[in-house]
Amino acid sequence: MTVIRNATILPMTEKNFFFRGDISIKDGKIFQIGNIDEKGDEEIDGSKMIAMPSFVNCHTHAAMILMRNFKDGKANLQDWLAEIFKIEDKLQDDDIFWASEIAAAELIESGCTTAADMYFYGWNTIKAFKKAGIRGIIGMTLFGDDKETRKRLETLPEMLDAEASDMFRIDAAPHAIYTCTRETYEAAADWAISRNAMVHTHLSETRKEVEDCIKEHGKTPLEYLDSFGFFRAPAYLAHCVHLTEAEIERLGDISTASAVHNPASNLKLASGYAPVASMKKKDVNVALGTDGASSNNNLSMIKDINLAALLSQPELSAYDILRMATADGAKALRLDDRIGTLETGKDADIVLIDTDQVNETPLNDPFSAVAFSTDRKNIDTVFCKGQKLLEHGRLLTIDKDEAITKTQEQWEKLLRR
Repeated sequence: MTVIRNATILPMTEKNFFFRGDISIKDGKIFQIGNIDEKGDEEIDGSKMIAMPSFVNCHTHAAMILMRNFKDGKANLQDWLAEIFKIEDKLQDDDIFWASEIAAAELIESGCTTAADMYFYGWNTIKAFKKAGIRGIIGMTLFGDDKETRKRLETLPEMLDAEASDMFRIDAAPHAIYTCTRETYEAAADWAISRNAMVHTHLSETRKEVEDCIKEHGKTPLEYLDSFGFFRAPAYLAHCVHLTEAEIERLGDISTASAVHNPASNLKLASGYAPVASMKKKDVNVALGTDGASSNNNLSMIKDINLAALLSQPELSAYDILRMATADGAKALRLDDRIGTLETGKDADIVLIDTDQVNETPLNDPFSAVAFSTDRKNIDTVFCKGQKLLEHGRLLTIDKDEAITKTQEQWEKLLRR
């Protein structure tokens, strides 16, 4: 049994509630919280730490780390994608594995232990995430028409299932309305329902996407998907930058759908940013995601927490933002019975944040400290399902030097193909 002693605990169960206490970890679960008399096999001094649920990244493309800082400075998303699609056509298994491993390292170093991924050759991402010790929701990416979709649905699920475990779930991920037909979206929803899974898609990321959808279908993107029953499957919708008030109202009525805010990526690609405060007022569940490291250009949940907090002032509190990165993210992925809060019986997904540093002194409000002041250097220790992945800033499950070298090698090979 591991016992974290005398930490400032943010359980994320009640607005602005925190306390000084202990947490014990046993068999991968949170065994006790409070004042614990029993001595642990391992004792961790948390007296200068904030303990809170590790972060949940609800939208990313892990292996796109290969294209970090590549073709930056494009005028808009469409111009950038035109360059990225050329590279993606050349991807192979080893590219995805090593890029996913270094992505997992970056996630862990920013306090994140759960990521909802949407990319290609996802069985390699599962292998890399398994090695790293983090949990993944792996999106089976769908493009094109129903013929292409049927072909993918015949082959991809078996390959993904072969690598999956209780730390992973396979979801259907139709890319976007401008790359997928209605039939693909319908097939994705049907498949997700048959598997008790979810659907993951990009939605209303840019004004052009919205304008083109209105021209083609006479409806905005959310109205279009809603018109043929896409939301019969539980969904999490990345970006949601350009929603109308009517769409926000409708999204709030769909109890099984969540929006995923991606502030760094949306700002970098000049797309704008999601109307989070308006969505929260209409009872939309809003989670947080980094998007890929090619459009962010990193996978630091701390950075996106900070940006989300800045963009939402003064409507939302620091606590509200941290809920998006923890409990609300877990809810968006239907994992809230397992993670997202620090409660007895839940999986021990915990991050310890070192407050004994200049950027956290004095510690007047721990919620504000995490949302506005914390940096990756403050992420001290990270657990996922009770396994320690990071200790005093040092990765324990990944050879970082090897991951860096191999990823660089794969990128150089990719450029030569």
